[in-house]
Amino acid sequence: MMAAFFFVLIAAGLVPPAGVAARDNPNDQGSAVLITWSASEAETASFRYVILRSPASDTGFAPVGDEPSARTEFTDQDTRDGTPYWYAVAAVSGADTARSAAVGPVRSAAQWFNTARTNILIVTVLVSGAFLFYIARARRGVKMFVRKIAGLDSIDDALGRATEMGKPILFSFGLGYITDIVVIAALPLLRKIAMKSAEYATPLLVPSSDPIVMTAAQETVKEAYSASGRPDFYNADNINFLTSDQFGYAAGVDGIILREKPGAIFWLGYFYAESLIMAETGHSVGAIQLAGTTETTQLPFFVAACDYTMIGEEIYAASCYLRPEPVMLGSLKGEDTIKLVLIILTTAVVALGTVAALPGLRASPLARVYEVVAGWIAPAY
Repeated sequence: MMAAFFFVLIAAGLVPPAGVAARDNPNDQGSAVLITWSASEAETASFRYVILRSPASDTGFAPVGDEPSARTEFTDQDTRDGTPYWYAVAAVSGADTARSAAVGPVRSAAQWFNTARTNILIVTVLVSGAFLFYIARARRGVKMFVRKIAGLDSIDDALGRATEMGKPILFSFGLGYITDIVVIAALPLLRKIAMKSAEYATPLLVPSSDPIVMTAAQETVKEAYSASGRPDFYNADNINFLTSDQFGYAAGVDGIILREKPGAIFWLGYFYAESLIMAETGHSVGAIQLAGTTETTQLPFFVAACDYTMIGEEIYAASCYLRPEPVMLGSLKGEDTIKLVLIILTTAVVALGTVAALPGLRASPLARVYEVVAGWIAPAY
């Protein structure tokens, strides 16, 4: 009955859609077939297209979707990969129907690669190549320039000043957990400071807001003291747990600062609204303060209250800066190279788009070049 209803019929005012084609939907994970056709030259404007599907070429056609008259394609997303299908498109207006001839067979399948994202592949290859290139150079012993970080260069001066004044050193991870990357990045800095603390015989205080961070800090300091030949100088009571409460921790740290009056304070980790409270207290006792965090909302407070501030990812580069191992040095140089290239390309594309949008140039070859570049960077998937 259904086959008879949708048999090829040229009703009054309707013409069967021409140019019907069916193919596997490109750049997908399978289970989809794309059907396209040419617009029907119907005398009536009130009609729609009904897409029919059948496992055979001559019978068993059933509707799988419909589209308005303005559309000329449909994606059947309910197919079984590897199964052959035949398709037809019918123009329908009320009880009148004009159906095209069947096309097929067509089989859906998953694609290994999405060609619409070739740009991502190219960028990935370039980025990976830059990292591998600089890591290989570092392993061959090629000297590479690493930008100076003023905050790290000031560590020795701050520790020396605290030692001359006979005052302790205070180090805080803030409210970070051991799972925070910034806390992990701060541990090598703690080791560096602990080794200098052992060398100068200056007490190091590390109040923590998390028990696991406290344990990691204890092990780091203990190992640093042993590596410096001063394991007897290690005192676990100087690396303690205060509280996990935000402002309770801030009050505890402020109390330590006011009682012990450290000569150097290092704020390296994750900080929130308590940052300015603690940094201002450190400033009030005359301590040299070095801060570093990836929490950008707190950077202005550290910049205002501290002597040196490592901004954003500078704290991540600290490990490589202190101990330039080949893999870390190559990764750092590769990252800096990629950032430089992206800055240049972004500036060039913005300048090209600005010039192409000027009056009189919107239809110029320059505007077409910009459209091609912009379409490659951000294609319509």
